[in-house]
Amino acid sequence: MKVAGIYSFNGGETAVRRKYAKELDEVKRILSRVDAGKHKTKTSREKTMRDKVLYSPRSLNREISERFLELGWEKKRVLCEYPTQYYSEDYEPPQISRGAFREMDFVKNKLGVEVQFGKYSFMVYNVCAKMTIFHNMGFIDVGIEIVPVKELAEDMSSGVSYFEQFVWDLEQRGVSDIDIPVLILGVAP
Repeated sequence: MKVAGIYSFNGGETAVRRKYAKELDEVKRILSRVDAGKHKTKTSREKTMRDKVLYSPRSLNREISERFLELGWEKKRVLCEYPTQYYSEDYEPPQISRGAFREMDFVKNKLGVEVQFGKYSFMVYNVCAKMTIFHNMGFIDVGIEIVPVKELAEDMSSGVSYFEQFVWDLEQRGVSDIDIPVLILGVAP
């Protein structure tokens, strides 16, 4: 795979290059060693593309994850204790399931990385919520979000978002005072 698009959200490119140049080189090296063609293994059952062979996000994620972990990147999981004091007095909630968590795909030296080959809402959540939460908890300073460019997304299941759409939305949204610097990398096969 190759990095085909670079977008700097809230100064993300400058922040990553200044403090995390070594880690950014590792990320690019990891991505360059992934042969996307090996992961074109999913046969579609969708009406609009029945029997078309598509890229498998699970398979891509598995190889990318293995490569990050080999270089000492770690997954970071935090348990969630959900508040109960906000229920109305006349509401008896069922027992909230234990073991709820949030997880950052990869963290190294306070740089967080998320790989997202899924729905659009997850891209926005990663950059505009999850990375801020992990920053506020002291686990990361800045982030990198890895997403497919349109060329790659067109050969995935329907509904997969892509770099160009994501960048447009982030530009229209603007930056909030709670947003952290994030470098968005669009990848192509």
